[in-house]
Amino acid sequence: MKLGFELQKTSKKSRARAGILHTAHGPIETPFFMPIATKAAVKGLTIGEVQSAGAQITLSNTYHLLLQPGMAIMKKFAGLHKFMNTTLPILTDSGGFQIFSLGHMRQLRADGVEFRSHINGDKHLLTPKKVIDIQTILGSDIMMVLDYFPGYPATRKEAEHSVATTTRWAQMAKEYKKKLENRNKKLRNQLLFAIVQGSTFKDLRLQSAKELIAIGDGFSTKGGPASGWDGYAVGGLAVGEPALEMYKVLDYIVPVLPVDKARYLMGVGYPENIVEAVKRGIDMFDCVIPTREARHGRLFLWSAQGRNNLTGKFYTTINIRNSQFKTDTKSVDKLCSCALCVDYTRGYLYHLFKTDEMLGLRLATIHNITFYLELMARLRRNVTKGIF
Repeated sequence: MKLGFELQKTSKKSRARAGILHTAHGPIETPFFMPIATKAAVKGLTIGEVQSAGAQITLSNTYHLLLQPGMAIMKKFAGLHKFMNTTLPILTDSGGFQIFSLGHMRQLRADGVEFRSHINGDKHLLTPKKVIDIQTILGSDIMMVLDYFPGYPATRKEAEHSVATTTRWAQMAKEYKKKLENRNKKLRNQLLFAIVQGSTFKDLRLQSAKELIAIGDGFSTKGGPASGWDGYAVGGLAVGEPALEMYKVLDYIVPVLPVDKARYLMGVGYPENIVEAVKRGIDMFDCVIPTREARHGRLFLWSAQGRNNLTGKFYTTINIRNSQFKTDTKSVDKLCSCALCVDYTRGYLYHLFKTDEMLGLRLATIHNITFYLELMARLRRNVTKGIF
């Protein structure tokens, strides 16, 4: 079985690239976007609908699945794929974001982080090894190491602690997974990504990347399948910093990451953020924006030239709750071929939202996910055709 990243095309106009990430559940064309299935479901949609919209992979959350349904249930179902009834590849994050977002319910320790469940208050300890154990049970195609990052703005001391902690935990996670692989060769089919931290401090970001690459190289010298890291994520961004600050970090961190490994910008973002990150050499994205905005009636629409020219103002947004759409007989987006835009009008969708009909949320979600996945497909075509 072929696993890992295969580079196919690099732009001559930017750092943008196209490739294939080979996983145990099939190849994924890059660049790609992962719809968020936090608790083993993309809110409001069946996995079939998500796949029909063009999804090649979904993302689920280690922390939330640990709480509900729990690992006993996951073992009973022999993993997340059978539980969700999907053949799509799945990436599971490590719980690192919850260390950030649930700061009032956790205590950071040298060996991991102790959470109090937001559901019933029970204590749970996540360590670098336990996170690997959980993701092994889930059977995810791509595992993430446990990491730690502060919010924005961060002090230098906070960022230094983040880098030191993330590097130490990454080493522990890699050593532990290798030990498990020696006992069970099937676990080699689960890819493992490292996560670069360092907030907005250039020297700390570069230090983090250097330390993680050294860990990966150390395991690569031992030989065997999946010896080094299978990819590198850039974490700790999209947490309040200006977009230009994020782009600045990518400008100096992406060039030092190995060319033959997938690059993942975690938690990003709006369409323009994705386009700018692809131009800087990022391959993978995830974000709650398309589904969350859909539930609030905010829809992404292609501008007249947007589908062919992903520069400038290539999209617009509307809020379907606005009364101006009450009698609007037009399609939501005439340039979109999703179920909403083909079969229904703006006026009908306005009615569904105003009457709190569940169908409105579902149709809006299908539309926004379709928009994002179409964006990724067009970005890939732009790279392969040498447009940017």
